[in-house]
Amino acid sequence: MAPSRQVLVWRHLSSSSIFQFHLWQPFDPCLNKFSISTIMATPTFYAVVVGVGSGTGASVARLFARGYPIALLARKESSYAPVVAAITQAGGTALGISTDVSDAQSLDAAFARVAREWPQARLAAAVYNAEAGFSYKPFLELAPEDLDRALSTGAKGLFYFAQKTLPLLLKAGEEEVAAKYPPTLIVTGATAALRGSAKFAAFAAGKFAQRAITQSLAREFGPRGVHVAYTIIDGSIDTPWGKDRVANGGVADGKISPDAIAESYWYLHTQPRSAFTQELDLRPSVEKF
Repeated sequence: MAPSRQVLVWRHLSSSSIFQFHLWQPFDPCLNKFSISTIMATPTFYAVVVGVGSGTGASVARLFARGYPIALLARKESSYAPVVAAITQAGGTALGISTDVSDAQSLDAAFARVAREWPQARLAAAVYNAEAGFSYKPFLELAPEDLDRALSTGAKGLFYFAQKTLPLLLKAGEEEVAAKYPPTLIVTGATAALRGSAKFAAFAAGKFAQRAITQSLAREFGPRGVHVAYTIIDGSIDTPWGKDRVANGGVADGKISPDAIAESYWYLHTQPRSAFTQELDLRPSVEKF
């Protein structure tokens, strides 16, 4: 379920050093915006999403922005700019940063920017949704670069991202004024993380590695209060760029709604420490599995 409580949402006034904050009220889908009343305060927690485009990342960012100021990381400004604009127009706060998560220095610079913008805030939720070098080719047509790309974003990027976010999530869990929900790291996976298929050798290698990293992190940091979860997206996602792709014979609900994925991510974030989900698989009801 989407958040239904009152929380602080804030925006930076670029013309000064003042931060403007708003008291968030439940989202009104008819108005497609936040109902807010302005107050002045200090931000307490924020969220970060890697891999923000027009599909899952955008939906996750819009939903989590209803509860937190949010940093959006993507390679190209054109990917995150429309999402930043939509969140800002709705009354929330979003900070977009061009970032290559497979480059440790680029990721360092992104988090340094976040720290400058929100120096007193703590990280409440981190979502790794980076496109993991998808390639669909016969094995003998694959180049070493295809494998490098899959491992670079799918595994190495997650490795860098986790090393940046986990210390921040641990710190958030130790705060005297704790967040309402456990600090959370969510990773977007795929069916290829469970089994290899013909023409998916490179992509599956990246996803297998990604899942292994996430399982290891869950076992190491779960006992320390950080919820690490991996989602198996088993089916085609209903994205603007994939509208022409037919899935499950074109039947209604034959593709996974990005907004539904976002709702599941919020559910993972809000789970109590007594009932953490480590892996969650999502698919249309008509999907064969």
